[in-house]
Amino acid sequence: MSRAAGSVLTFGAYLALLGAGLFVSPDGMLSIFGQPPTQEPWLRVLGIVSLVLGFYYVSAARGEATAFFRATVPGRALGAVVFTALVLSNAAPRFILLMAGLDGAGALWTWSALRPPARR
Repeated sequence: MSRAAGSVLTFGAYLALLGAGLFVSPDGMLSIFGQPPTQEPWLRVLGIVSLVLGFYYVSAARGEATAFFRATVPGRALGAVVFTALVLSNAAPRFILLMAGLDGAGALWTWSALRPPARR
């Protein structure tokens, strides 16, 4: 498995685990971050979306789908920027910065892994 595939596989596993947690126990996931429980269905909906996206990432990694790897980099970087802006504008709680950091780090890892090796 290439380094880029490894980075995408790892991010896919993160998305799938996050999605499963949000679908099965949204209040449990909220409590981890000190947030109050909710009766809204949106966290379960987001959980399924995240779970499905995680499966796409894992499948792409297993198939060495380099075009997919490249396409994820700007999307994850945008996610990091938007999540950070939401927190800075007080539109989202501070724990969202953890997700911003994971998205940003994942994007950098994949971008770095896709770069050709330096010539000596």
